[in-house]
Amino acid sequence: MSKIQAWARELGFSQIGVAGVDLSSAEAGLSAWLARGFHGGMGYMAAHGLRRARPAELVPGTVSVITARMDYLSAATAPGWQVIELQRLRRPAEGIVSVYARGRDYHKVLRKRLQQLSQRIAAELGPFGHRVFADSAPVLEAELAARSGQGWRGKHTLLLSRAAGSMFFLGEIYVDLALPPTEAAAGHCGRCTACLDVCPTQAIVAPYQLDARRCISYLTIEHAGPIPLALRPLIGNRIYGCDDCQLVCPWNKFAQRSALPDFAERAGLVGSQLVTLFGWTEAEFLRFTEGSPIRRIGHERWLRNIAVALGNALRAGADSEHGNALRAGADSEPGNVLRAAPDPALLQALARHANHPSALVREHVAWAQTA
Repeated sequence: MSKIQAWARELGFSQIGVAGVDLSSAEAGLSAWLARGFHGGMGYMAAHGLRRARPAELVPGTVSVITARMDYLSAATAPGWQVIELQRLRRPAEGIVSVYARGRDYHKVLRKRLQQLSQRIAAELGPFGHRVFADSAPVLEAELAARSGQGWRGKHTLLLSRAAGSMFFLGEIYVDLALPPTEAAAGHCGRCTACLDVCPTQAIVAPYQLDARRCISYLTIEHAGPIPLALRPLIGNRIYGCDDCQLVCPWNKFAQRSALPDFAERAGLVGSQLVTLFGWTEAEFLRFTEGSPIRRIGHERWLRNIAVALGNALRAGADSEHGNALRAGADSEPGNVLRAAPDPALLQALARHANHPSALVREHVAWAQTA
């Protein structure tokens, strides 16, 4: 294992572990989660059923699973990054893309490097049966990672590491080699409920239980149809994913920067105004998101998400971070509430898409215009 660890680090991985293939103790929890409909519109999860918890059924001949962790904070991430990211939520006219999605598509990065690691192992041990995964198949990633010592399941259901918080990707190599499993890590959440308390939509319905149907990451990425009306105001200015539960987690003060250039933040995906992003044509969207995980949602859902954020920006009124002043003429008598006039730039951006060919976009634009 020491050689595999060394090769993995050369390829940009931070930690390697090994898990067995008996995940039967996780089957009851998976079945209950599916039975409650917490997977929402992700029908593939129900279709795969318990196969997700049975590695040897997914890849016949699998005896062990090599798990890998890859940190994804860009090398240029500033100290106090959690506070910086939380401050973005107070700038309603700025579009927020989840930190993990600001660089290159992690699926491609991890798959390529996991395959390279497999080749190194084969060169040392001889040919062996294997298959690599990076959030791309019915795999219980967090369960396998926890069992192989990568960390423990946090109350937000993500994996947490004492050495790296939760800002990392997971990948696996299913192998037909009998490798000694690594020791599982103990949990260290204690009485902390920061992730449950901060969730804008209360998607973490109980410790270790997530209702994806309420999760902003699900709604802005996986969900294909209209976003439920009751949840739209809670999305704020998050246009692709949501990091809130990770931003408030105390363990993320230990989050590690990645030396890989793949995860460097792309221009346009950090600090851009909603109006600018809403103005991207489909050709521009495809160009600006080439090689990015964002491309998978398509231009239509991109516009849907931004329309919701624009409506929320209108509801929020003046953006104090950008110095928008209250309009003149307001009554300054005590007890009167001063309200800013709607930002004309936001209204104009919405008006330009009011007759969009997509009914999905038109519906969300109309909702936003009623702010």
